[in-house]
Amino acid sequence: MRSIQVKGVDKKISSLVMGSGGFTPDNMERVTDVLNHYLEIGGNTIDTAFIYYGGKSEGSIGIWMEENKRREDVNILTKGAHHNADGPRVSKEAIDEELEISLDRLRTDYVELYALHRDNPEVPVGEILEILNAHVEAGRIGAFGGSNWSIERLQEANDYAEKHGLVGFSFSSPNLSLAKPNEPYWAGCVSVDDPMLAWHEGNHMPLFSWSSQASGFFTGRFTPEDRSHNDIVRVYYNDKNWERYRRAEQLAKEKGVETVQISLAYVLNQSFPTAAIIGPQNKQEILSCKQAMDISLSEEEMKWLDLRIE
Repeated sequence: MRSIQVKGVDKKISSLVMGSGGFTPDNMERVTDVLNHYLEIGGNTIDTAFIYYGGKSEGSIGIWMEENKRREDVNILTKGAHHNADGPRVSKEAIDEELEISLDRLRTDYVELYALHRDNPEVPVGEILEILNAHVEAGRIGAFGGSNWSIERLQEANDYAEKHGLVGFSFSSPNLSLAKPNEPYWAGCVSVDDPMLAWHEGNHMPLFSWSSQASGFFTGRFTPEDRSHNDIVRVYYNDKNWERYRRAEQLAKEKGVETVQISLAYVLNQSFPTAAIIGPQNKQEILSCKQAMDISLSEEEMKWLDLRIE
């Protein structure tokens, strides 16, 4: 499997990162089946978060790693500091508390990748870097990044890190997909726009894309006439995205692949290091993602898919 390298992590990161949607200790048979098939195709990185299913996602991954003795075979990407009903939680107290709980659920004493699930621009980046550097030094995390952080804050943080001799952000995790959202799927989420794309192209910071396949927009389950799925309609229904869909469908026919595979290939064929967080539910869907990873798209095809050229 193709892979990317993230500074601070010894093992390479597989270009397909397994999402943990629906993972709970109550359905360990499915969790085990999906993760085992994922490892069979060469995957080695699992995405989760402190808030997913009230901690059950982390818990199920911890059970799977312990019972199957798989800890050394995988990289774990978990996230913390998501706001709650009381407001933002980007603070030393919240990060320390949540990371300790996450490690306990995961039944490990470290994670290779840790991301702040949200930002709080009211907190100085220097303060945040000091907190995260302490966890790096203690060996609890290998590398850290920002999920749903703006490029302005990422740049500010890394400028500060360089000036003060600290470890900076090693990766970013916004939404990147061929379909461009009308508005965030969830409040406070960040999607790649032209300035962010140019920023990543300029500095080659690795990007982990969530909703890399636009929540199934390219699967064929949706049509312009069918407006029954309120969130998909709200986020992705617009004329430009339907034109992107038509172009992806046309290119898929030319290459003998599926439309949804072209949409995933778009994420993985950027000019900078990318990994796609995927959510296949069975072996067939996992193999489909693997096939998509092997699709090569030219610069011209990338631009054409994204409506940048006719």
